[in-house]
Amino acid sequence: MLSKLNSVQREAVTHLDGPLLVLAGAGSGKTRVITHKIAYLIEKCGYEPRNIAAITFTNKAASEMRARVGDLLKNTNTKGLVVSTFHSLGMNILRAEAKLLGYKPQFSIFDSSDTWKIFSELSNSADKQEIRDMQTQISNWKSAFISPQRAVEVADGDEGKVHARVYVRYQETLRAYQAVDFDDLIHLPVVLFKQHPEALLRWQLRLRYLLVDEYQDTNDCQYQLIKLLADMRGALTVVGDDDQSIYAWRGASIENLHNLRNDYPKLRVIKLEQNYRSSQRILKVANHLINHNTKVFEKKLWSDHGIGDSIRIYAARDDEHEAESVVMRLISHKFEHRTKFSDYAILYRSNHLSRAFEEHLRAQRVPYTVSGGTSFFDRTEIKDITAYLRLIANPDDDPAFIRAITTPKRGIGNTTLEKLGSYAGERHISLFEAAFEAHIRDELQPRQFEELMLFCNFINRIQDRADKDPCAELLDELLSAINYETWLYDSHDPRQAETKWKNVEDFIGWLKRKAEADEKSLIEMVQTVALINMLEGKDQEPDAVSLSTLHAAKGLEFPHVFIIGAEEDILPFRDSDEKQIEEERRLMYVGITRAERSLQISYCNRRKRGKDWLACEPSRFLEEMPEDELLYAGGHADAAPTVTKNEGMDKLARLKAMLNKSIAE
Repeated sequence: MLSKLNSVQREAVTHLDGPLLVLAGAGSGKTRVITHKIAYLIEKCGYEPRNIAAITFTNKAASEMRARVGDLLKNTNTKGLVVSTFHSLGMNILRAEAKLLGYKPQFSIFDSSDTWKIFSELSNSADKQEIRDMQTQISNWKSAFISPQRAVEVADGDEGKVHARVYVRYQETLRAYQAVDFDDLIHLPVVLFKQHPEALLRWQLRLRYLLVDEYQDTNDCQYQLIKLLADMRGALTVVGDDDQSIYAWRGASIENLHNLRNDYPKLRVIKLEQNYRSSQRILKVANHLINHNTKVFEKKLWSDHGIGDSIRIYAARDDEHEAESVVMRLISHKFEHRTKFSDYAILYRSNHLSRAFEEHLRAQRVPYTVSGGTSFFDRTEIKDITAYLRLIANPDDDPAFIRAITTPKRGIGNTTLEKLGSYAGERHISLFEAAFEAHIRDELQPRQFEELMLFCNFINRIQDRADKDPCAELLDELLSAINYETWLYDSHDPRQAETKWKNVEDFIGWLKRKAEADEKSLIEMVQTVALINMLEGKDQEPDAVSLSTLHAAKGLEFPHVFIIGAEEDILPFRDSDEKQIEEERRLMYVGITRAERSLQISYCNRRKRGKDWLACEPSRFLEEMPEDELLYAGGHADAAPTVTKNEGMDKLARLKAMLNKSIAE
């Protein structure tokens, strides 16, 4: 099992004498270490699978880890093994211990669109930036364990005081709905463990060995959760890389890596420095750049993949020229080297930089994907319709109940829902079930009660037929009854309403076709929707160029990478202080280490802002790279001809030969 590991990876897998920090450089095989260690603990050390937890940040990483462990332990029963995100672990803890915190085990989890609606109503604001700032501030307060009451005491300025007042009402609303938000999934288990030592002991005995991935990305809540679970036993392996800590803006703290030495004086540190991804030249440039940051743990990536191509630094006249030249170079490189579109990535600091590249890629008919784009199922109008379907399938789905009963609006507001939620919380039942209890009629105004009954009886009627009547017939009836199309046109400008209604028609059309083809009822189709993402759920990734922010590209790798917009005020971001400059440098480092074989970094000499042209200054990070590994091109002062005349003639002859061959084929 350990034969395919290098000596340092093997040492990390077999170390069990106390807590371990694995400093895993980019492309150094950290997932391999975690999965082999899980297998080693089960096969060689006698650990029961249910006593091991591997925790990471994304569902994708958890799925990959689970699959790899399955491959390693083909003939071993791994039932009970926990491989999950922090939020999934937190959810499981809360489900098991809900009553200790006054929640029912079927509490609801509100996503950002559910909470957005609450914030909008509580603040009486439609200003997106204002609501976003409010969400961020309250999320930060939760992560720092500042209660609503404490926030009221410490809040500064008019805006801070408004946020604190909304925080108080927001928590009251969540509690009334028997709901938690995403932050609560980590925050509340920590509160639980501090208030109820017996619950903490239960989970310490259950999870006897912890493995944590991407430890540099943990925030204070996640850090405290792991510290409480691991206790002083130190049966703990954390894997991280201080050079790839790029999420301070969402609460991640690089200090959590450094604090491990204070928490565990016997901490062992093992460095994974052999990179299995990139050429030596790419790694030399990355090492050289990141050495300008202050370090607690020194490490230096190396590779035996050969020297590789020079790093190309391209100076474009302006942003249009940058997009055009990158796209043309990509097409030319693909044709010459017979590669796939999916071998290429264009990475940038901010989303707005992608626009010109998308236009040029479309003009050249080059397929591309944009990471971080809105999933079809994340569109507001699709979530509105899906809420009805979820509620028909499961009347205990409280977030679906709240979304469906308030969209379109039907005379039922926050006051009615809070009364219903408080009663449901006391009785430990769902909102839907609470609506039919005799006592609730006395709590509500006659008109509100009548509207509530109209809605609930309608859901019951559809539900009674949902596993018998044709799916298409029920979907048409549902859309007609809720009058969603009219509501869209009443609530949005005509063009926006038309786009949203078209999306709804596409979604309903897809559901009907799928139901007919698979001979499924409406209930079965709702379960299908939960399992399939209509647009992203493909068996294979599309052959397309990846456009991505540097943040979203972390953890990915591509044979050929273009980093664009390497200018002051973009990368590094404008007004960055000394600490933020170090994070921006780590972001550039992450971008560089995504590349396997070739890398081009470009900047513009000027950019258009509105109607004006602004002069641009190359990023300071370019000056921090080893000059002998860089090849300047375009409008750079040191640019030399990329090829000599003879080399150019040879290249042209090769291209002609390839073109003739492809025509002949």
